[in-house]
Amino acid sequence: MDRSMVAPCGLDCAVCDIYLVQTDHEVRRRMIRWFREHRGIEVREEDMRCDGCRGDRARHWSPDCWILKCCVDGRRLEYCSQCGEFACSRLQEWAARHEDYGRALARLKGMVEST
Repeated sequence: MDRSMVAPCGLDCAVCDIYLVQTDHEVRRRMIRWFREHRGIEVREEDMRCDGCRGDRARHWSPDCWILKCCVDGRRLEYCSQCGEFACSRLQEWAARHEDYGRALARLKGMVEST
């Protein structure tokens, strides 16, 4: 795995649908449909853009992400796993909300174990 595409929270941006919408038409259509059906939100194709969590925040899907604000902006860390409070209760609660988030936390724990 390309660690440059691993977000501070452990998500793999390289396989994130929101990252992939820029290059994959089918993913783009699927994501637009998902937002409409599950969130009741109409998302325009041109609004779906993200250069990954390490990319330009002006082109980030969620520039106000609490994890980016805490880890990168507040603590000046590359990954949450570098924090003295890792894995904090807030990150653990986030990880419990979705299996992808759980895998992200496991990825960070694995990064700690491999160093």
